[in-house]
Amino acid sequence: WDLTDARFFVIKSYSEDDIHRSIKYQIWCSTEYGNKRLDAAYRERDNKGKIYLFFSVNGSGHFCGVAMMTSALDYEKQAGVWAQNKWKGQFSVKWLYVKDVPNSQLRHIKLENNENKPVTNSRDTQEVPADKGKQVLYIIHQYRHTTSLFDDFQHYEQRLADDAKLSPH
Repeated sequence: WDLTDARFFVIKSYSEDDIHRSIKYQIWCSTEYGNKRLDAAYRERDNKGKIYLFFSVNGSGHFCGVAMMTSALDYEKQAGVWAQNKWKGQFSVKWLYVKDVPNSQLRHIKLENNENKPVTNSRDTQEVPADKGKQVLYIIHQYRHTTSLFDDFQHYEQRLADDAKLSPH
């Protein structure tokens, strides 16, 4: 990893379906507010420093992976692949880790820019200070997982295929 000038953000997804689709299509889209925050961070870096995204599904009790933001946001693109068709815009991501890491492994990392709450209590697109982001990345890297979204990938592939049959083109 090149962590020089890196920035880190927590991504909270509403569903594992959307994480599956992100991995499959190498894209992501957040809320309007989240998109603006991530796009600003990407553009501000001025080709220096990477943007790392720590993914967690709301209520899952774990982080499920890490991706790197690889493009600015394109507000005109709408992927049409998300579980809810309300997301506008998209940006490219490169997935680095897909593994379930329980919140218990990360709860001790407190964010001074979020009322000293644990990183596990972050909202979508919460920025993680660089020193804490590096800790999270190291723990995810080191953690010997027993489960990941790949365990259920075929299930999500089938759901995506079923959604495609139901949606009008």
